[in-house]
Amino acid sequence: MTHTSTVPARQPARTSRLRSHGRWARLRRTWLGPALVAPSFILLAVFVYGFIGFTVFISLTQRWNPFNRDTTLRGDALGNYADLFSTPRFQADLRNTIVFTLLFLVASVAIGLVLAILVHHVVIGRAFFRSVFLFPYALSFIVTGVVWRWIFTPQTGANLLLKATGVSGAYASMTGKPLQPDWITDHRVAGELNGVLEPIIPGGTFLHTQVGIPLALIPVVIAAAWQLGGFAMAMYLAGLAAIPDEVREAALMDGAGPLQTYRKVILPMLRPVTLTTVVILGHVSLKIFDLVYAMAGSGVGFSTDVPGIFVYEQMFRALHYNAGAAASVVMLLLVCAVVVPYLARTYAREDS
Repeated sequence: MTHTSTVPARQPARTSRLRSHGRWARLRRTWLGPALVAPSFILLAVFVYGFIGFTVFISLTQRWNPFNRDTTLRGDALGNYADLFSTPRFQADLRNTIVFTLLFLVASVAIGLVLAILVHHVVIGRAFFRSVFLFPYALSFIVTGVVWRWIFTPQTGANLLLKATGVSGAYASMTGKPLQPDWITDHRVAGELNGVLEPIIPGGTFLHTQVGIPLALIPVVIAAAWQLGGFAMAMYLAGLAAIPDEVREAALMDGAGPLQTYRKVILPMLRPVTLTTVVILGHVSLKIFDLVYAMAGSGVGFSTDVPGIFVYEQMFRALHYNAGAAASVVMLLLVCAVVVPYLARTYAREDS
């Protein structure tokens, strides 16, 4: 009697527990993901996009500094930007950024590709060579800047090497003056294009700085390419490893030599790797600050100045927050011009 009376009482309780468990499972599936992501989303919205919006707002106000927080918007909405682009220093910053980015990308990609091909074909000690070439990437830009500043200071480093090896003396015997490059203190601009650009660009007379290649910027490019060439090598090594050996064997069977195989088969297949490397290194070069600051600073005649140094000095030394905020927004737009097309292309490919 006791056994037959308890079975009907347990069955509804078990059914209730199963229903409760099912509801909790549905709730977890529905809300657990958003609940885990919500804190990061809130922090990202406040400390990234919120501060970006605040920086844009400051760049449009009359005057903003710790002593005078005037939130009145300027009558000419983009007046701070017009003032910014009319200054010789910021024009030099944009020139330096463009020159540095182009030279740095070419040098880094070339170094990375050559090293990757050499390491890929090494039979013994491949891991050793890969680690040696990748090691500079582990250093900070400050360390790299201090070391390369010593090398490219005219009184030390490279000039002492030129003198010790007799190169400076041989050059003096031919030209009558010793070979002593000024390196990071050289204020000259090679290949000035002002005379060509001013008639082409509308209102081209606004150029108050020399448009060309600042010679003092070349040592900085060498230091940056030395540090990030290993990163490019790692990217290309991964790309080379993903190419099947059958592709190379098929090219060889068709009569292509090693150079033809690389030029017509391997390098086109590495094009996505090159694009990714250029985008990553490109956004690094557009916002570079610490390497240039530690190595050369603003330089003579702003020959090595970059927008990052300009923002730092305007914000924290001159307390010209409006100018610093406007320059920050310009830097953000430059980075977006590089990254956004790449992301749009990537998403479009994934959707297709």
